[in-house]
Amino acid sequence: MSQFFSIHPDNPNARLIRQAAALLRDGAVIVYPTDSGYALGCHLDDKSAVTRIRQIRGLDDDHYLTLVCRDLSEIAHYARVDNRIFRLLKANTPGGYTFILEATREVPRRLQHPKRSTVGIRVPNQPIALALLEELGEPLLSSTLILPEANYPLTDVDEIRAHLERQVDLIIEGGTVGIEPTTVIDLSGEEAQLLRRGLGDPTPFGCGV
Repeated sequence: MSQFFSIHPDNPNARLIRQAAALLRDGAVIVYPTDSGYALGCHLDDKSAVTRIRQIRGLDDDHYLTLVCRDLSEIAHYARVDNRIFRLLKANTPGGYTFILEATREVPRRLQHPKRSTVGIRVPNQPIALALLEELGEPLLSSTLILPEANYPLTDVDEIRAHLERQVDLIIEGGTVGIEPTTVIDLSGEEAQLLRRGLGDPTPFGCGV
């Protein structure tokens, strides 16, 4: 049976954030709120927790999981960011985007795209998520909470508990969240490519058409 924390969406309780971070360090899989809906998250280096997330989502090894970072400096540790990309990221983070970037050697091979040495990275614009990342001191490995065969992510906490309270270790309720996924933009090549249109406006990247 999972633990359940109800945390104020604008003023997160520091004690509960510390407890959530401690659970993650101990191998927990959690459900937590972001600016683009609820997500599954785990510690970056925990292989068994990653496997559990893939099983919950029904994902194969070719599907990207996202590194959710707290700021630009953390992004630069895991992705190669030149001056052009840095300026784009600085102007558009935090926000509703996932960026596909060339991975650095700090990213384990198992977390990269199997054919391209790229990684998906985002910085959420949500106080609970950012507080958790700050307390954890490193990125979360994360995936949108969409169950197998579903078309939309789960957004109702009671429904999330009904489906997942025996499959995850912690569910964080953080108020109302949207159902629109992030906009996914591939910045690993010379020109930006829009892979999915969602919450973030793609036009600043020159790929809004």
